[in-house]
Amino acid sequence: MNLGSYLTRTASFTPDATALVSGTDRWTYRQLEDDTNLLASALIARGCAPGTPVATLATNRGELVVAEMAICKAGALRVPISARLAAAEVEHVLLDAAVKVVFTGGPHLDLVRKIVDAHNLDCLVVDLDNGTSPGTTAYDVLLTEGTTEPVAVDVDEDAPAVLNFTSGSTGTLKAAVQTVGNRLANMRKLAMNPYGSLSAEAVYLAPGPITHASGMVILGCFFRGAAVVVLPAFEVEAYLDTLERERVTHTFVVPVMLNLVLASPTLRDRDLSALQSITVGGAPVSPARLREAVEAFGPVVNQGYGQGETTSAITFLSSADVVRGIEDDPELLLSCGRPVYDTEVIVVDDDHNPLPAGEIGEIVARGPDCVREYFHDPEATAETFRDGWVHTGDLGRIREDGFVFIVDRKKDMIISGGYNVYCSEVEAALYEHTAVSEACVVGVPSEKWGETVKAYVSLAPGTTATEEELRDFCRTRLSGVKVPRIIEFADALPLNRNGKVDRRALRERDWAGTERKVG
Repeated sequence: MNLGSYLTRTASFTPDATALVSGTDRWTYRQLEDDTNLLASALIARGCAPGTPVATLATNRGELVVAEMAICKAGALRVPISARLAAAEVEHVLLDAAVKVVFTGGPHLDLVRKIVDAHNLDCLVVDLDNGTSPGTTAYDVLLTEGTTEPVAVDVDEDAPAVLNFTSGSTGTLKAAVQTVGNRLANMRKLAMNPYGSLSAEAVYLAPGPITHASGMVILGCFFRGAAVVVLPAFEVEAYLDTLERERVTHTFVVPVMLNLVLASPTLRDRDLSALQSITVGGAPVSPARLREAVEAFGPVVNQGYGQGETTSAITFLSSADVVRGIEDDPELLLSCGRPVYDTEVIVVDDDHNPLPAGEIGEIVARGPDCVREYFHDPEATAETFRDGWVHTGDLGRIREDGFVFIVDRKKDMIISGGYNVYCSEVEAALYEHTAVSEACVVGVPSEKWGETVKAYVSLAPGTTATEEELRDFCRTRLSGVKVPRIIEFADALPLNRNGKVDRRALRERDWAGTERKVG
């Protein structure tokens, strides 16, 4: 079994069809097949055996897609690193995964080189910009070391395919181990789910990082023979230009992207008649925004809910569901949809007993796309993966007709612009400032980001600090998305009955009167 073999098969069926578009660069399926074979065989010649960890760290570009498929073909273990991670987080991933190859470029190249040199790592650094820096290999040079003969190293269905690093229960990064079988199940779901699937005529636009949710659709596209278009970075007018120019049929956005697109003064003048599906995910979207999106794009707006631990969406609110919510059933617009294809979703109490419709408990899921373990973290594995079920950490209820509603989080995670932020991690950074006596971080409503990070801070007697000073301090320790956008000072923070800072009480101040109680 090899996930890359599906690209090979499609290339044999439709070799001249467009497979990949990135800026002015275009690949047919024949060209993409050749490039991925060249790269996969070169990696193997360089000693890349099945299971070898190979990382990617760069902003979106076509070569990242080529690298992803080549890693699959070589049977290696892909380690996608978000371009938004702080230096210390990148270092943690490279060391924890014992990465042997890194595809990188732009401003990330020097960072990777410094980490590799500082730890004397046995790691091949591939420069996607084809530079000649000492200690690196140019991407184009590596391609010349390979052959276009088809490559498909046989791997077991249970073999790890991707280490999906996300913030964990302690605020440090942990990786969900997505297997070949998990990824195969995701591919089937994209091709066959009853709420609308990809076809060979589809054109999918990935405007967000393909290391993140935007990239989850790519393998399914290649399975069906669809075209994939990637943007180097999200910018509203460039996104709209691409939708128009490439006659995009399917796209994925996080709520912050949707908000910006809906605010564009040129939106109403665009020819978006080819668009069949705009999926909103990565963070909840408000009912008002769904209504506005349908008004702007027509009845093609839908949303999904999933996690790295489930590989992909486990529930889906279809375009028809959204329209029904607008016209007849307003509560539906607060739902994240119904279970997708072969994934089972239930709500349980603290003892893992299934709860009847309408009762609130933790949302758990199982199915062939659900992960079984975290990498190098048996304690977190035991907490999250129990008896074949993934415990999402989200509290919710299920309506009689199967629609799932998220009502709160058991975990203190914030989703801001589609990125996970863990409260304890931000608090730990604040506590390093000598003036901070107490700190409590919560997610608060944001029209732009879905949620944004707010910190309640009590200063130590005799000290002073301003909001900007604390933000600047946090920026030296955290990636930008985790820095509090709002800081409110108080003489003392409220305590719960156990003498701990009452996070829920602080959070409820900011969510009172909102339709959703989860960001």
